[in-house]
Amino acid sequence: MNTITYPVAASPLVTLGERGLDITLGDGKTHYFNYYWLRDNCPSSFSPVTRERSFDIFHLDSAPVPARAEVEGDVLVIDWTGEDHVTRMPLGWLETYSTGNSRPDPADLPRQAWYGDHYADVPRFSQPRLLADPTTRAAWMEAMLVHGFTILTDMPDSDQGLTETAEIMGSVRPTFFGTYFDVKTHINPTNTAYTAAALELHTDTPAEEYAPGVQFLHCRANSVAGGESLYADGVAVANDFRTRDPEGFRLLSEVSIPFFCEHDTYDARSRQTVIELDQHGEVSGLTISQHMADIFDLDQKLLDEYYPAFCRFGRMLQEDRYMMRFLMNAGECMVFDNHRIVHGRAAYQATSGDRYLRGCYVDRGEMRSTYRALVSEGRFKA
Repeated sequence: MNTITYPVAASPLVTLGERGLDITLGDGKTHYFNYYWLRDNCPSSFSPVTRERSFDIFHLDSAPVPARAEVEGDVLVIDWTGEDHVTRMPLGWLETYSTGNSRPDPADLPRQAWYGDHYADVPRFSQPRLLADPTTRAAWMEAMLVHGFTILTDMPDSDQGLTETAEIMGSVRPTFFGTYFDVKTHINPTNTAYTAAALELHTDTPAEEYAPGVQFLHCRANSVAGGESLYADGVAVANDFRTRDPEGFRLLSEVSIPFFCEHDTYDARSRQTVIELDQHGEVSGLTISQHMADIFDLDQKLLDEYYPAFCRFGRMLQEDRYMMRFLMNAGECMVFDNHRIVHGRAAYQATSGDRYLRGCYVDRGEMRSTYRALVSEGRFKA
């Protein structure tokens, strides 16, 4: 086997090793960087037009090795062996990634839990203002990321009004119920929502492998007796459950259970954990629906512990401390995180008036993407 000799860099701030280099950065500390990583992330590896990586590291004939690496001013300069290529990396940029942290994400905002008395403080935005003003759109999406629930006012009484509103955030995302759904009493209903009966607190379409992230419910008419809307913040409930019942929290956040939704033309099935955690280990939301829970196929001994925890949590969701109750008004649109906010409805008298909601979904990833584009410069913007 040939022995590769690694030259000592001309700069006293840089030392070359077998697989990577050590460099002293502005914090006064020495940091290690792998050669593959340095070559792959050379600023010239990215197209300023497509904003994608244009360099293909798979096509290197051998592992990248520097012939020379030194600091020139505030830039690390690397000449690569066997390539007619020089990498120039700003030291400040290297320092950003020196500890293995993810690239800063403006959409990774701390969630603010809320409780049953929250209705007066719900962030509200005028729909025409959202259409006209990018700053207002950014504030709306920030409220969604932090609170998970907003109310839009001054909605036009039209199907197009809902479409243009949802498309501010992202593309309308179909489910097995269709691209849009109409919540009113149906003959031969395929869902409890399409009746006048009470609807328990739940998240929508848990039987989908990836349930849609943001739900829009546009109230077109609401003159019936009853039908009070019910909402609770799953983050608030799950955080308190974590303190009240640590073992129950562990079971509901680690053990997945089956969900289903079946009718003549679809048979959707998935497995989900009831409590969802983010990359920081914090509660990001729930997946729960009593009427779409499939037969629990867990080991029967595990069910000895799981079912009581599941029921304790389900009862906790219904405590008055968490439950926000109100009547929707025509011209309003409820917009909420379907992976965080559980929602339901009290029963109403179908013949006492008119109640019509039109709904659709947008994915959470699209909301975060739109928010980032509104509030940050990104890596490639001048």
